[in-house]
Amino acid sequence: MARERLQKYLARCGHGSRRRAELLIEKGLVYVNGEVADLGVSIIPGKDEVVLHGEKVQPPKNLTIMFHKTAGTITSTHDTHSRLTVMDMLPKRVVDAGVLPAGRLDLETEGMLIFTNDGDLLHRITHPRYRCRKEYFVVLSRAPSERVLETLRRGVFLPDVGKETSPAQITRLRRRKDGTASLHIVIHEGMKRQIRRMFSGQGLEVTYLKRISIGKLNLDDLAPGKYRTLRDRDLALLLKSDDEDEKSRPPHPKGRGGRAGSGGSARRAGPGRKAGPGKGRR
Repeated sequence: MARERLQKYLARCGHGSRRRAELLIEKGLVYVNGEVADLGVSIIPGKDEVVLHGEKVQPPKNLTIMFHKTAGTITSTHDTHSRLTVMDMLPKRVVDAGVLPAGRLDLETEGMLIFTNDGDLLHRITHPRYRCRKEYFVVLSRAPSERVLETLRRGVFLPDVGKETSPAQITRLRRRKDGTASLHIVIHEGMKRQIRRMFSGQGLEVTYLKRISIGKLNLDDLAPGKYRTLRDRDLALLLKSDDEDEKSRPPHPKGRGGRAGSGGSARRAGPGRKAGPGKGRR
């Protein structure tokens, strides 16, 4: 049977992230076969006995849910100011299964939040290395200029965080009659209040923010405050990236003369017809 790093096993068994599992090991709280475990040790699941806080650690039945968070709810497992958290919005049987929120949404942000007791999945969604795709619907106090949009698409430096954001995808800009605007933005990281800070740095206030998808899994019509259990096909969509979409696309057909992309893929401008810009540009 394959060996597995102890911190990975603990995370898979629902004891938080791998980093949290490492802290538990470093504190001497984890025992393997009756001896205090050292960081870096590997075990054989099902053969080696792992004990934490006097209880045997065993992998639970994996449970992952999608929750539609509402504004005014804190994304935390507990709150020091006696306020309700997202954990209070879930049934006891779900909480008892050891699920944890995979990432955060700030107090006033709505939308998709994933809970899971699968440590590997939690790691894949939250660790920056995996560049998990997250899409948001944004309403702004006023319409941004094209210059601002291009700046945000390239990435901006956030002084409060001390880091530069990765390139973002911004689409579906809609200018409203009241002077406000809405758009969709896709990012691949999760710095604190990142989207609000990105726009405020350009002199724009985010008046409404909702996460509508993670990976290629959409919130769809899940009602606010409700949740649903994710199945295997949902989990596959959750971990799907833009890169995978690109790889799955068929190659451009070769036109006459052997040049890719020519030969019928674009309409010629016939007599009386002007060749204008393509559809979809906003």
